[in-house]
Amino acid sequence: MRIICAAAVLMAATPLTAAPSDGEWPTYGHDKGGMRYSTLDAVTPANVNQLTPAWTYHMRPAVTASAAPPVDTAQRAAEGVGRPRPRTRFTGSQTTPLVIAGTMYASTPYGRVVALDATTGAERWVREIPGPGQPSLRGVEYWPGDASTPARLVFGTRDGRLIALDAATGAFAKDFGNDGIVDLKTPEILNGLPPSYYGMTSPPLVWRDLVVTGSATQEFPALGAAGDIRAWNVRTGALAWTFHTVPRRGEPGYATWAPGSAEQRSGNNNWGFMTADVARGIVYIPLGAPTFDRYGGDRHGDNLYGTSLVALDAATGKLLWYKQIVHHDIWDADLEAPPILFDVHRGGKTIAAVAITSKSGMLFIFDRVTGKPVYPVTERKVPPSDVPDEAASPTQPFSSLPAFARQAFDPATDTAQLTPELTAWCGKWIADNKMVAGSIYQPVRFNRTTISFPGLQGGGNWSGSSFDPVNRLLFVNSSDLGQVTSLVKAADGAPLPYERGTLSARFQQPDTKLMCHAPPWGRLTAYDVDRGTIAWQSVLGISDNLPPAVARTGRPNIGGSIVTAGGVVFIGATDDSRFRAFDAKSGKQLLEVKLEASAHATPITYSGSDGRQFVAITATGGSYLDSPVTGDSIVAFALPKAAQ
Repeated sequence: MRIICAAAVLMAATPLTAAPSDGEWPTYGHDKGGMRYSTLDAVTPANVNQLTPAWTYHMRPAVTASAAPPVDTAQRAAEGVGRPRPRTRFTGSQTTPLVIAGTMYASTPYGRVVALDATTGAERWVREIPGPGQPSLRGVEYWPGDASTPARLVFGTRDGRLIALDAATGAFAKDFGNDGIVDLKTPEILNGLPPSYYGMTSPPLVWRDLVVTGSATQEFPALGAAGDIRAWNVRTGALAWTFHTVPRRGEPGYATWAPGSAEQRSGNNNWGFMTADVARGIVYIPLGAPTFDRYGGDRHGDNLYGTSLVALDAATGKLLWYKQIVHHDIWDADLEAPPILFDVHRGGKTIAAVAITSKSGMLFIFDRVTGKPVYPVTERKVPPSDVPDEAASPTQPFSSLPAFARQAFDPATDTAQLTPELTAWCGKWIADNKMVAGSIYQPVRFNRTTISFPGLQGGGNWSGSSFDPVNRLLFVNSSDLGQVTSLVKAADGAPLPYERGTLSARFQQPDTKLMCHAPPWGRLTAYDVDRGTIAWQSVLGISDNLPPAVARTGRPNIGGSIVTAGGVVFIGATDDSRFRAFDAKSGKQLLEVKLEASAHATPITYSGSDGRQFVAITATGGSYLDSPVTGDSIVAFALPKAAQ
């Protein structure tokens, strides 16, 4: 691999994290290392089909029951700068609740954070968050407090504020920042430019007494707010450290940008999730692409730390090592899934590892202390760009592990054959627009509509993976979803000389949302991490508007899986409004429940005060997949009391 680690940290082997209480779900990934594994085992492959809804919480306030989710007008105005396709354009909820000591905490798409009785769903408190920016719609983070400061919830907003609430009462933590609020849009972050879109769409990460934050930034124009990573004191809100994700002059990585192209550059931001090795004091951060993420003629070079996995000293923000997964990213291949920490047993050794899944459909596994690949990563030649002034990287890193998603398309052999009508429509659409296809890392063509696989929402997305430490399996869900687009000459006076063409869409029939390539269109994959092989793959999702004989196509999905000691993998994610369970060992589907809306979120499991194991999921619809917002619920399932 051409990009090597910048530094290494050698430490004695120590436990991965402080393990959460068995019956709780205290952070997005269950533990700070993001395994999303629960030791609860009351629900098993033998009885999972007996799960029924135990309670439902409607997030929409009763006084506005007939109203649509509020529109954040200030945010939308900021997102409208240039060519709007921001990383945050969704109106449903993707929240993964937390459960600590019998209380569930969740952010809602109605400007509120709520605390619920985790056994009954009854409200314990509700806190209205003043606008205009909504609280992060993927959830909140929890700090347990200490002898002098009570436990807190911390979260960001989509207009660039970091907020701390008292976990017991929901009151603003008055000694944090300015009456519980820190303004994240500091002069340094704004890069000396007029205010641009900057906010948080995912929860921060708490390590000891620090809150580590990323951000959602614009995708266009190229110059704007910095995507820097920062840490704040959880008691006071004081800034502790900053890591520049676009290196400044004199910092490592600055030379990977053409002269002058790094200055005031936006992007390279963490709009997804971070994880941490608590004992070693390392935080792992996946970063997105530089702006503009479809054209890099104004930023020749590899563009560190764009689309990279970065390991930082959690106490100081000092760079320990990095791996760039895509050089000079011009595919919007953001690396935003939570890096997942586990041990690999290989060659008679136990390796402390960190794995990252990507939009490219590849799984990379590294030694989490040194950054050395556990399974080989090689540089392969990829196609050049025909866009004037562009200089695509001649090679890209490829994992030696088998891919988990489609990476190429050939119209002659791969066009969908599910119905005559779909086949005919897709063939005509491809021909009429003179589309050209290629394999992974084919740059978008100039004045030619390009079929790209994986597309903008293809491969793996922000939800990442889960890990079963007993069966040694890693589970990742993926969308086999292509994108069609082109680059054309921009109008005179535009910020960049090229922009996306008028045809920029998913590779599907718009009315039916049926894909133009052969299925599967969504999958759940299990990797044996010790052997470096795929243990099984299952189709994930159903197309209700197809004949039953061909309807199990898999569907595009956003949201992740969890796995339990009972041997069950739970997942919503698909745009078909289902919640499913799979046998962790075999991949057999065990449960399929129809919900009121698609569940574009990651579920949780926990113990109720009545001793039952609950499994909860947020189901509202809405997301990058354009599924309609038809729900507003958190639904908690449990076995009948007699069954547990």
